[in-house]
Amino acid sequence: MNGSQTLTSAHASDSLEPALPDSPEGLARLSARIKRWGHELGFGAIGVSDVDLHAAEAGLLSWLEQGCQGDMDYMANHGLKRARPAELVPGTVRVISARMDYLPEAPATTTTAAARDWRQVELARQEEPVAAVVSVYARGRDYHKLMRQRLQQLADRIAAEIGPFGYRVFTDSAPVLEVELAQKAGLGWRGKHTLLLSRTAGSMFFLGEIYVDLPLPVDAADENGAHCGHCERCRQACPTGAIVAPYRVDARRCISYLTIEHKGSIPHELRPLMGNRVYGCDDCQLVCPWNKFAQRSPLPDFAVRHDLDDVTLAALFAWSEAEFLERMAGSAIRRIGHERWLRNIAVALGNGLRATGDDTLRQALRARADDPSALVREHVAWALAQDPMLMSR
Repeated sequence: MNGSQTLTSAHASDSLEPALPDSPEGLARLSARIKRWGHELGFGAIGVSDVDLHAAEAGLLSWLEQGCQGDMDYMANHGLKRARPAELVPGTVRVISARMDYLPEAPATTTTAAARDWRQVELARQEEPVAAVVSVYARGRDYHKLMRQRLQQLADRIAAEIGPFGYRVFTDSAPVLEVELAQKAGLGWRGKHTLLLSRTAGSMFFLGEIYVDLPLPVDAADENGAHCGHCERCRQACPTGAIVAPYRVDARRCISYLTIEHKGSIPHELRPLMGNRVYGCDDCQLVCPWNKFAQRSPLPDFAVRHDLDDVTLAALFAWSEAEFLERMAGSAIRRIGHERWLRNIAVALGNGLRATGDDTLRQALRARADDPSALVREHVAWALAQDPMLMSR
């Protein structure tokens, strides 16, 4: 979040000096308009919640006490303000939660059947040892800036309607329990993989929030896990067993954490389990029955860039730092840096080499055996040691 943790005053551009709604009926009409404006800005759904997250505090503290956040120290910062919006941003009485679908439009050459079965296409790619798998959300432009801009536009539209009001916009930019807030706002329920699930959109979407000082009517919350029933597919599909219990993920075992948030050496025992995933992991979402309802994004920003849905490990491993920075400009991937990018790919190359003995993978690794980075060299050495030619001696 930019600036101090206080509500920003939005100023209306309307010369007629509009006034705040002064009745429940007026606030209800404003809420309906906010949802309509949100859809016009490309959001898949908008909901409003109060700021009482007391029920989530015990779970948050337990998760932190068990160290499930790994190296993500920011998860423990700010105490319980993460679960107390009115303490994080004084003056907040409501939170507007927004959903933005990110599943990209299917390429024009894709058949109707293939477009409909996109999950099977993704799962099949994980079985190609020479292929690089990048999480679907990261194949287009970085969502942070886009979501923030759209949420700001929504706040500006509200101000144009009612005049100045207090607000703060969030998109992964502060200690916010976004899934809890979105559930309270009626956007869905928390699945056993801890992501928000929607009956009409699955889980392939981003969440963002606007903390406001407007006493808008709140939307009806969805019951937690009410629609998962006895299904355990997400837990069974997790390659590293990171979903240690329903509704609890140990980040230290999660491939998304290991490839994105973790800065050091990837634990040896987890490397073989990572397969060819080089940035993030979608496994728990790909097997979720609700994602048959995932919505294609109407925004071109989430279209695949640089063939990240159809590229080989060797090709990505050959990128110089300059090429990485140029090609990943505007991408969420850029923030992990070239060194960690190479670290991740080296692990995937080692897994592919062990499975196939493919000389292309072997040569790609050898080309970086003397990389200037000790972190990269260590992972390349491990990967080369997976060579079945060596292991058979």
